[in-house]
Amino acid sequence: MREQKLLRLSLPILILLHLFLGQIFNDVFIFNEVFLYNGVVLLLIVEIYKNANGFNTVTTICISLAFGMWGIGSLISSISTFYAISAHAFLIANTFYLLFYPFAFIGLPRMAGLVKKLSFLEIVDTSIIGLGLSSLATAFLIKPVLPHFNEDLVSTFFAICFPIADLILLAVTSAAFLTHIRGVRSALLAAGILIFGFSDFIFLWQSVNGSYRFGTILDNGWLIALALIAESLWHKSEVIDSQKNINPILLTLSVFLSATLLAVIALNPGYFPTFILIPTIATLMLAFFRMSIALREARNIGEERILARTDDLTGLPNRRKLISELALFADKDGALLLLDLDGFKPINDSYGHEIGDLILQQVAGRFSRSLPSDALLARLGGDEFGVILSGSYEHTMEVALALHATLSYPFLIRGQSISIGVSIGHITNDGSQDLLRKADLAMYQAKREKIGVFAG
Repeated sequence: MREQKLLRLSLPILILLHLFLGQIFNDVFIFNEVFLYNGVVLLLIVEIYKNANGFNTVTTICISLAFGMWGIGSLISSISTFYAISAHAFLIANTFYLLFYPFAFIGLPRMAGLVKKLSFLEIVDTSIIGLGLSSLATAFLIKPVLPHFNEDLVSTFFAICFPIADLILLAVTSAAFLTHIRGVRSALLAAGILIFGFSDFIFLWQSVNGSYRFGTILDNGWLIALALIAESLWHKSEVIDSQKNINPILLTLSVFLSATLLAVIALNPGYFPTFILIPTIATLMLAFFRMSIALREARNIGEERILARTDDLTGLPNRRKLISELALFADKDGALLLLDLDGFKPINDSYGHEIGDLILQQVAGRFSRSLPSDALLARLGGDEFGVILSGSYEHTMEVALALHATLSYPFLIRGQSISIGVSIGHITNDGSQDLLRKADLAMYQAKREKIGVFAG
């Protein structure tokens, strides 16, 4: 524990020392820019390994490799400032700097401490936002830079890759912050990523204008950013179960910006670099893909709601549907009918459930044909049905008697003539909340008195 505290304390001291020496001497020298600067990066990698127990192997390896790649790039860049080690030192150093990102894309979101994996839709949504922002940055931040590289393809390549990679890194890790509530670890991690990206953009801007000098305050921006990311490892992730969906305004804005840039390119070719087509088209393709998923989900939800209120055997609405319709029926003229089949259980026991199911299906068909088009017929369960009718008392009683008459002749099923009856409870709608209970009592009264229809 004492060793860990010493390590955490030494990092900010060394960063401040590097900054202090650079400002005091106002010049670059080997100890400060090669040994001290890169020594801080080495200590950061050691700090990550000291916290390896708190993370899985993939996270530890990816973050260590990300820091290691960046550290090698920094070391080569620092040494090449004082010694002519290779004509390709610039290319080699920037290649290692660029290798920081693939490992960071995998490791940094995991460092946020997500208990559950990001869903596929969260990844798609954050990709749309990241690509949309990349399109905007490419158009307005990178475009002015390109002419200054005098057709140097290597410099142009890295000038494009670094800021876009920073934006994608921000988008990938933002899923942890946009969809999950976090504590100190996430705050430090977010600050580190933002400072890292900001330092890259300032470096690019100064390089374009010829104002960048090796060993200035800017170089400490990357150290501070990496130190904040490493420091976040020492803090627990304060996970809260509640989640927030990604704001649809961000998605809409990303799609709108990409579509606008694409329209400008089509109307005024050459105004923006042609490589902007890559993130803009990718954003729109992902947006259409996301829309197709949303439409399919909406259709599935609609089907699930229908199935949730439909009886599987007869295809009629079920009890849940009838109860929901009763709530809307409170202020209308009409009646509720409750129907229970007479003699169904002995037939079901004698002929089996398969024949019983066929009878219920045919009963549902007869009832449906006898009802007005605006009536609701539902199977409440077993051999019980319910009907919501609109109209006067005389009209609803006529319908009840017609329903009773539909079962006055037998069913012919697989050569068997089977007869059953029905008892019906009729309750005029009075707006009360216990209409179903009253209809149930009226139905049992009709069954006891064997009168077919009882009006309560």
